[in-house]
This record gives sequence, structure tokens and C-alpha cells, in this order.
Amino acid sequence: MGFFSKIKELFKASELTDDFYDDLLEILISGDLGAEAADEIVENVREQAKKQHIKTSAEFNALLARNIAEILNENALTIETPAVLVIVGVNGVGKTTAIGKLANFYKARGQQVVLAAGDTFRAAATEQLEEWANRAKVRIVKQSQGADPASVVFDAIKSAGSKNDDIVIVDTAGRLQNKQGLMEELKKIDRAVQKAGGENFNIYRLLVLDATVGQNALSQAELFKDAVSLDGIILNKLDGTAKGGIAVAIAKEFGLPILFAGTGEKITDINPFNAEKFAESLING
Repeated sequence: MGFFSKIKELFKASELTDDFYDDLLEILISGDLGAEAADEIVENVREQAKKQHIKTSAEFNALLARNIAEILNENALTIETPAVLVIVGVNGVGKTTAIGKLANFYKARGQQVVLAAGDTFRAAATEQLEEWANRAKVRIVKQSQGADPASVVFDAIKSAGSKNDDIVIVDTAGRLQNKQGLMEELKKIDRAVQKAGGENFNIYRLLVLDATVGQNALSQAELFKDAVSLDGIILNKLDGTAKGGIAVAIAKEFGLPILFAGTGEKITDINPFNAEKFAESLING
């Protein structure tokens, strides 16, 4: 049963009493919104519903959606070009796919895009990225497997600067078998990005998460923010189901905006995140 069904049944069964709001809090937490965000939402909705004399479930759901959207919009961020997008995330969350979709997204909007194959550890990583580059019809800068990732990234950004490219999208390793080594590598890449592009590019560090893993996404965000200063989130497999509530928890706990939502496997299945539409889909199912 989704949010809408649960809240609709709750609304039918009870007036807006303390018990109603206790049950609402439980529903929101069970939907992965997180205790902090859920508590804030319930307290705000309780106060506003009383002031506005809310009587119907439709009015209540609209109020609830507005409050969810407000949390998601608290740290809104606009990517300004020219830009370097450093994409991080664990293996398996769809990081390379997200990069390919982003390349196509910006290329379709008239931007000159280059990909930097910074995951030189995994044998198939560069080949996969090259396949996406071909599909999106964008340039890729790569070196051989085992090359220094920071060197690849540095060269890509310098090349982009000389060719007046608008967007550099950097792939990075996501292996967790050697967690400390991975984090040190990301820090080194980050230094290379700042050295190569700090004067000519706006730099954004974006974490790719899988919405379907629920609370595990929070631990991944915690892990990566310790290595690099994250600026935003790309949330894959976001289809408005209850699991998508993790977007709210991330926004509240880490103060990070959800910038893009991946919704499928096609190269066009990525869109700028719209908090209002997402909140409505989350509530209305």
C-alpha cells in the first residue's frame, strides 16, 4: 500500500487528532523519509492544517505534498556552465549509465560535452563509458587500464578548456573492497579537478544513489561526503514509489539537493529533479 492509500485510509478512520499525527509520522518514516524530516513535516502540517481548517483528504494531501517539496527545495542548486561534473558512487548504482544520460541531456541542449574516463581500475569501465560516449555522440578522453585516474581527469579538463567545451563529466571508481584507497583516490582526483579547472570551470561533485536501496543510500552519502565535498545527488530508479522517500531523508540529513532523477534505462531517461512533481507523485501514488 502506497503513501496515498495509507493516508487516505488514515484520514477516513480518524479526525486530525494526536493519534492521527502519530500514525502519519509512522507512515512517513516507513516510507524512508527519515525521522528528522518526518517529524518536521508532521509538526508543520499539524499547525497549518489547524490554521487552514483542513477538512478533506484532498486538501490534506496537497498540504502534505507542499511541505515535502519545501524540504526538497531548501538547498536548490543550478548548474552553471562551463562546468566540471565529478560523478561518484559505489559500483552497481548506475553511475556510468547516469553519466551517459547526462552527456546526452546536455548535448541535446546544445552544449559541447566531453567525458573523462577516470575509472581506470575496472577493466570494462572505460569501454562502457566509451559506448555511452558514442551513443550520446560526445568526445571522450581516456588512457589505458591502470593509468593514474587523476592524470586522466587533469588531461580531460585541460583539453576541454582548449576546445571551449561546456561540460566535462568525470567518471570515477566506485569499488568499496578497498574503501580507504578509493577515498584517497577521490581526494586526489578532486585536487586534479581544482588544479586543472578551478579558474575556468564551475566544479560540482555529484553522488549517484539508487532510490530502491532505501536507508542504505544514507550510509553511502555519509561515506562519500567524508572524501569529497558533495554538491548534489543524482537519484536513479526514482519512480515515485514509497522507496523514493529516501530523497527527502537525504535532502534533510545532508543538506544536499536532488539535481537529476533517473527513471529508466533509455539514454533519455533522466530529467532535472522537480520537487513539487515528485512530492505530488509520492503522496498521490
